[in-house]
Amino acid sequence: MPLKTTDVQTDRAASVKQIIAPLLAIIVGMFMVILDGTAMNVALPGLVKDFHSKISVVQWAVTGYALAQAAVIPLAGWLSDRFGAKRVFLFSVMMFTIGSGLCATSSGVEQLIIFRIIQGLGGGMVAPIAMAFIYRLSPPDKVGAVMGMIGIPMLLAPALGPVLSGWLIDYASWHWIFLINLPIGVLAVFAGIRTLPNIARQTVPALDFPGMLLAPVAFASIAYGVSEGGTSWTSTETITGLTVGGAALILFVIVELRRRQPLLELRVFRSGDFTRGIIVQWITQIALFGTMFLVPLFLQQGKGFSAFDSGLAVLPQAIAAGIFLPIGGRLFDRLGARPVVLTGLVFVTLSAFLLSGISAADGESKLILPLALLGAGMGLSMMPLNTHIIQAAPQNIVSRVTSLTNAAQQVMMSFAVAGLSTLLTDRLKEHMKEGTQPLQALSSSFGDTFFVLMGIAIIGLILSLLLKRPKKEKDRTEKSEVPAMAGR
Repeated sequence: MPLKTTDVQTDRAASVKQIIAPLLAIIVGMFMVILDGTAMNVALPGLVKDFHSKISVVQWAVTGYALAQAAVIPLAGWLSDRFGAKRVFLFSVMMFTIGSGLCATSSGVEQLIIFRIIQGLGGGMVAPIAMAFIYRLSPPDKVGAVMGMIGIPMLLAPALGPVLSGWLIDYASWHWIFLINLPIGVLAVFAGIRTLPNIARQTVPALDFPGMLLAPVAFASIAYGVSEGGTSWTSTETITGLTVGGAALILFVIVELRRRQPLLELRVFRSGDFTRGIIVQWITQIALFGTMFLVPLFLQQGKGFSAFDSGLAVLPQAIAAGIFLPIGGRLFDRLGARPVVLTGLVFVTLSAFLLSGISAADGESKLILPLALLGAGMGLSMMPLNTHIIQAAPQNIVSRVTSLTNAAQQVMMSFAVAGLSTLLTDRLKEHMKEGTQPLQALSSSFGDTFFVLMGIAIIGLILSLLLKRPKKEKDRTEKSEVPAMAGR
């Protein structure tokens, strides 16, 4: 039977069977938010036409959403500790759902951008709170398996988003990308009210106002500057974003290290296990999200696929990820992070190697194996790494840690897309200068870019050898006070 809505302490004594109901409520909410984030890209051409606008303007419906998420993620941990994870999670899903309804009613591009920002402010807090929520509920000996289950929406939604949105646009209209969220959001909220337990609140000080102001500016500006770098690293937008974001980040770090109870506990980096884990995670995210970005782009530009067809073509990746996610979680519980992550990155490396030799003339069947390997690698590496990082931190700041890792992930995703876009453009120019036929030049440029991704995956693979097996649960729960690590 589901957990009753009484306070759940951090001993996490519930069984897997008891947390199935709240787990499903959280998965529904996460899946809706992540799916919508990837579905929007397919709708841009239709929005440009319907609103009689320019792509540079309509693109802000995507950019504004991403920046709103990046801005609010650092606040998620403090809000969760202060007001309760259940209350903040449900409020976030409600806000995202309301924003979706408003987006569907937009009569102009300016309205759509504003409503997408509202969506992003709600959706940004869902993933970090959900990860901390489920980690605290999971039985100590099954944490990997349970965390692997919430990884399903994180990996399947980006693959299925273009398929669903492409179908809705072809057979209905762009409005349905947002309208479909309404019943899902209502279901997630009602299911959460009935099944989510009240996690015992943490004792938190007054809000860290300097951190609250600096963190959104830092992460949102850096994410914006890096994303603009995909067009030009010397543009005014890129330089301004990186300069403002970098300065805010430096001030944020100084301020947070001076506070005994900061908004984001940066002193957790003093833990060698945590630092090694998050560095491997950053490199892995660049390799994974970079490949996920390049494959649909190659299918559409190199092979002339529609967005819907390219979404269908990457289904082997989604299927493999869905199969290997629970496997990776169970193996993590038995073996720890290192062997599981190492195996996953071997698969990712092999996938990038195979993709580096794909040409536009090859049939779709040649994509099945590398995409399946990529999905398997994602399934084996992502959630074990997330769980390893959470376990390496003091347990009373789990919500702060998931906020930190999710904020960094936004920047890493932007960096992967912008960096690879720049590399792809540069390689295409070089091949065209050599007199190569356009289609062959495009294939060669994608091949070069995938080869660089293979190198990044190899670096992550080597660094994953440094990961240690997580400590026993009883040892980790003894870390009850952050100041013990943090110093003065």
